[in-house]
Amino acid sequence: MQSVHPYLNFTGSAERAFELYREVFGGELLGLLRFRDFGDNSMGVGEADLDKIAHIALPLSPETNLMASDVVGPDAEAFIEGTNTYIYLEADTAEEAERLFAGLSAGGHREMPLGGTEWAELYGVCVDPFGVRWMVSFTGDVEFKLD
Repeated sequence: MQSVHPYLNFTGSAERAFELYREVFGGELLGLLRFRDFGDNSMGVGEADLDKIAHIALPLSPETNLMASDVVGPDAEAFIEGTNTYIYLEADTAEEAERLFAGLSAGGHREMPLGGTEWAELYGVCVDPFGVRWMVSFTGDVEFKLD
């Protein structure tokens, strides 16, 4: 496995939270993407949410990033504070991503099926049978570019 990172969700306060975390931990923010940055709005985000954070990261060590995004749309309405943490796994291969996702989601449920996205060859979100939330990714050859 390439890396493991804690991933937090917020309902509009991700940027403010990461300003605080940057003050506390130091360092520079990486990969700040707003939903608006996905030029074709392929995620179907409403106009009111386009400036919210789709992804943000802050290095905590050379091997670990604290990552986050804002939850938008119907997911934001169902959001319950305290259920805003995921463990993000970056797999070395597509096969490893498929194995990890299948194993973790067995007996649990899949929030987002493992498939291709703008930022990864494979990406999926699941909750294991014990309620732990996982993001599984294999970036592969995908290189997301802002327009």
